[in-house]
Amino acid sequence: MKTLIIVLIVIVVVLALLALFVLPRIRERKNEQRRAQAQEHLAESQQRTAQADAAMAAANQQVAAAQQTRADAELRAREAEREAQERLAEAEQQRAEAQNLQERAASLDPRLNEGITEPDPAVRAAESDPRAPETDGRTD
Repeated sequence: MKTLIIVLIVIVVVLALLALFVLPRIRERKNEQRRAQAQEHLAESQQRTAQADAAMAAANQQVAAAQQTRADAELRAREAEREAQERLAEAEQQRAEAQNLQERAASLDPRLNEGITEPDPAVRAAESDPRAPETDGRTD
């Protein structure tokens, strides 16, 4: 029995010594694996951050281009509207000058006005409205 106890004590001591030497090495390996995994995660994080930054820069550039396009379109629309208003004002001025000349002619020679008739107000409105359909001057 004494031998059995001595053998058991020796086995326990050997196991304890093995545990003292093996467990730290196992822990060290686990720590190394964790560090390697952490480095992999860090590298992947940096890569994804770079990709996200590039995607954001591209999106910001696309937004800026869209805003520039919209601003250009608005500028062209304002310019076209201004030109149309200028043409309208010029047409009104020409009509007023024509009316003035007609009145001068009538005051100088009233007989000249006998053959001239005033156009129908509806026809005048259609002539001044660029959206009105074109007519050939005939009535149905």
